[in-house]
Amino acid sequence: MIDDTGQNEDRLFAQLAAESQILWINPALSTSHDVTAYKKDIADARRRLHNAHYHLQRSFPGTRALSKVVESPLFSAEDLAKCWDIPRWLVKADHCLPIAGSIKARGGFNEVLAFAESVATENGLPPPSSGMPNYTHPDARRLFSHYSVVVGSTGNLGLSIGMIASSLGFRTAVHMSRDAKSWKKDLLREKGVEVIEHAGDYSVAVEQGRESAKSDPKCHFVDDEHSVNLFAGYGAAAAELASQLEQLQVVVDDDHPLFVYVPCGVGGAPGGITYGLKALFGRNVHCFWAEPSASPCMLLQLLSGVHRPVSVYEIGLDNVTEADGLAVGRASPFVAPLMADLVSGIYTANDGQMLDMMLSVRETESMQVEPSAAISFFGPLFLTASDAGRRYCRVQGIGRTFRHATHVSWTTGGSLVPVAEWGPLYERAKAFRGQAKALANGWNR
Repeated sequence: MIDDTGQNEDRLFAQLAAESQILWINPALSTSHDVTAYKKDIADARRRLHNAHYHLQRSFPGTRALSKVVESPLFSAEDLAKCWDIPRWLVKADHCLPIAGSIKARGGFNEVLAFAESVATENGLPPPSSGMPNYTHPDARRLFSHYSVVVGSTGNLGLSIGMIASSLGFRTAVHMSRDAKSWKKDLLREKGVEVIEHAGDYSVAVEQGRESAKSDPKCHFVDDEHSVNLFAGYGAAAAELASQLEQLQVVVDDDHPLFVYVPCGVGGAPGGITYGLKALFGRNVHCFWAEPSASPCMLLQLLSGVHRPVSVYEIGLDNVTEADGLAVGRASPFVAPLMADLVSGIYTANDGQMLDMMLSVRETESMQVEPSAAISFFGPLFLTASDAGRRYCRVQGIGRTFRHATHVSWTTGGSLVPVAEWGPLYERAKAFRGQAKALANGWNR
């Protein structure tokens, strides 16, 4: 395993190609950042998500008892923290988000709501307000039925876009890659969404979706690789977390650093979250991203430089992983340059390690999360047990205050997984028991 910032680049590429577990510390990380360019976009996203409350509760009856529909809980992982000797470990439980059930909810909802706003305004419907957003106007659904929304996805973004777009009345099509789970396709079809399956990976699904939308002027293509509205929707989660930390009386300052670990696919969700958190907490928040060792597209992109797109296939990886939501071969060309000096580092884990951690999270915290969410729980271990993690803290001047740090593992999906799916998944996971501890023990040899 490589866990040092000073490694030879050729060796790093070789280790990536061998699917080794890596903690890469970003040598370009800056202590000061200009995070104002998308400030208004994030504020608009927060407004849209707030204003959508009435529509969502009306369209999805199961949400009517919730005070905030597009907000996930912040849990304390006390038992897991005891197992790994982490002083304060929290879980930003996006796997519990209603309706879409994953980290993709805020970005996907914001993208479609922004499109709905523009269509409504262009056609003379009233401007949005918290009491009656324009997409809930009596004439809106009839209007929206003449427009369509298309997206390419490995699964979770497709669920997010499909759920909200179909509820508004848009004709909706989701192009899904080979990695997408059958139950996600079935759930979308139940909602009246057209699901178009492809034998290729995520990039193929995106390209096919893009091509299908080109000929229709009333079709909106959700571009997961370039969309500002997706990015801004994810960025809105930063203020949500900040408010929850304040409610728990968790201080974030020079003496109380905040570490946040977010799974990464194409990069939009962790990118938006990181951007938003840096705007709020500056140098006192340290954002680390997690990728499957078979699909480390963002790590490969940042190592290669952000000006030439690069694919994991170029180094011989197959991009096949249990973490289907993270099975992306090429990073977002929009997000990668933005994150070049914002993300603190990226680590990788293999399928066996993710499955073992998934078991551990269920047994200690009674949380059922997908493998793509379980990878976020490795973050505190990388920071505390590896030489590179400890060195990072010393270089950042937080070695003395590290025991006062707060660690937040950010989950992706899990709550919508059908009951019948969990049994076989946990049975497969049992074959990998001890993988997480073996990884941590390997650092201390």
